[in-house]
Amino acid sequence: MILSHSLKFIFFAVPRTGTHSTREVLRPHLTEEDWEQQVLKGRNLSPIQEIARIGHGHITVQELRPVVTQDTWKKYYKFAIVRNPFDRFVSVCSFLNRDNPEFRAHPSLWMKAALKRPRFQSRVLVRPQALQLMDKDDEIRLDYIGRYENLQESMDSVFADLDLPTVFLKQRNASNHAHYRQYYDDELRQTVTTYYIQDLEMFGYDY
Repeated sequence: MILSHSLKFIFFAVPRTGTHSTREVLRPHLTEEDWEQQVLKGRNLSPIQEIARIGHGHITVQELRPVVTQDTWKKYYKFAIVRNPFDRFVSVCSFLNRDNPEFRAHPSLWMKAALKRPRFQSRVLVRPQALQLMDKDDEIRLDYIGRYENLQESMDSVFADLDLPTVFLKQRNASNHAHYRQYYDDELRQTVTTYYIQDLEMFGYDY
């Protein structure tokens, strides 16, 4: 997450949606009054203690909303990037298993078994994107939701809205995997569809 008072924006960092590339192009524009929370590339925590205690950078709308002023929430430009859930799930599992030979040997079997476990489902990287971005009324009221599938175009739009010069994004923290369709059979496709049904419906994605 990044909250910029100087530029009046809030970036909600959804896992495995190009967040490190996005953070990289936003950071040069931040000032001392702005803050970022992330823990993978050096530990940065929010000055807001309720957010700092969460301990990671993938803050939800419902976690942030009660600890910022109504004026901030209303006036600041709020945005996020989302990704096709079928593709994102493969990326998440590949990232979590980057040193696991068992996953590399049988990725589809591993993913089927993992998504049946409640503890795995509750992991920050795994949970549906909609849960991070919905408010308490189960609505998404951000000003802009970009797409990982056309990340450069999405960030061009964000930078235009913030009146900043366009910057070319570089790929960062990518997981190593083939095209997501190569991992799916009917069973895994149905399991992922069921678990990520809100993402599919809210963001207009399909297989």
